Amino acid sequence: MTNRFYAIVANTLVASLTNTFVWFAITFWVYLETKSVIATSVMAGVYLGTVAVSGFFLGSLVDRYPKKTTMMVSSLCSLVLYLLAWATYISTPSQVFTNPSSPALWAFIILGLFGAIAGNLRSIALSTIVTILIPEEGRDKANGLVGTANGVSFLVASLFSGLIIGFLGMFWMLVLAVALTGLVIIHLWFLPIPAGNQNPESSETKTNHIDIRGTIRAVREIPGLLALIFFNTFNNFLGGVFMSLMDAYGLSLVSVQVWGILWGFLSLGFIIGGLIVAKRGLGENPIRTLFLANIVMWVVCIFFTIQASIVLLSAGLLVYMCLIPVVEAAEQTIVQKLISPERQGRVFGFAQSIEQAASPVTAFFIGPIAQFIFIPFMTTGAGADLIGNWFGTGKDRGLALLFSVTGIIGLIITVLAMRSQSYKQLAGNYEPQSAEVVMD
Repeated sequence: MTNRFYAIVANTLVASLTNTFVWFAITFWVYLETKSVIATSVMAGVYLGTVAVSGFFLGSLVDRYPKKTTMMVSSLCSLVLYLLAWATYISTPSQVFTNPSSPALWAFIILGLFGAIAGNLRSIALSTIVTILIPEEGRDKANGLVGTANGVSFLVASLFSGLIIGFLGMFWMLVLAVALTGLVIIHLWFLPIPAGNQNPESSETKTNHIDIRGTIRAVREIPGLLALIFFNTFNNFLGGVFMSLMDAYGLSLVSVQVWGILWGFLSLGFIIGGLIVAKRGLGENPIRTLFLANIVMWVVCIFFTIQASIVLLSAGLLVYMCLIPVVEAAEQTIVQKLISPERQGRVFGFAQSIEQAASPVTAFFIGPIAQFIFIPFMTTGAGADLIGNWFGTGKDRGLALLFSVTGIIGLIITVLAMRSQSYKQLAGNYEPQSAEVVMD
């Protein structure tokens, strides 16, 4: 791996840290201000829904324009939106933000979240830069390094978002976000980044629209790849449960300061998992590695809330975090090997849109399901009578039961997917002797 690649990863690490920091801090702050589970689930739905809708468009931008241009646009958009969020915050009376239906609150939320979402353009660009700068045999390890960088950003953001919201407040969080984004832009300005394998005569670079049809054709030419994307989509459908409700569950066990520090520690899992992939790779068949990792993740999800224990929750989340970089690196390595470079941005964007489309669906309806079904079930309903003597009762145990049910469903689907014909086709396709790059 070249020094230039390390510098690009470092720049993206700081940008990712800032965007994750904003996302976490706003989520913590909104829950503490409003005490509304529905508000945090709707926030997650807005965030993930925008990610899903924007993937096609952002992927096309990455393929159409130089990589440095797309990364600079990403950071500039984040900077402008964070400044607008800061202006909204200082011009609005603090008591307005305690009302979960306040237009001013949601205007502030949207500005902050969209600033974080603008960073997705960078993540797509970085995946294609791996293909450009790193030889095929080293890409799984490069993807592991990218996962490690994401883990570092997640750790630092988790740690400081809780501390800053707990001790300093939203104002200083926004000041720090603006300052870090400005530093990223300055560093990026002087950083040499390859434009990509763009041929001025190629129709690929002359495309002036979002080429969904051609992207789908490229994906379908690899047997089993579309099925893999839909499998990850279903996983994200279930994962939306955790993204929407985990903060509410964690904050029912510990204070916001402790929860933020704990997430900082748990984020070591991202780093550990990424470093293992960067050191050892993904093995001869990344497809099998991806599915085995998913099996372990869902087993963990069944048991990590079986009792109201922050220690049990932390242990389960740490294992879960270690496996996320493995799953992400596996999917990226598969696409980088089987799809031609001039279409990778669109394929990564397509996968992001399809896979993330499920999570907002979950996020929008899981809050009411938790609030009106699972929480009453484990508070005053039949669940409290049936299993309450050993599982526990109350609001937090209703959320815990929902997590366990989600894990059981995920495990069943993963085992069935591993026995499918699509899995066998894709695993066979990845073998060195049969894998070929798809060209238009």
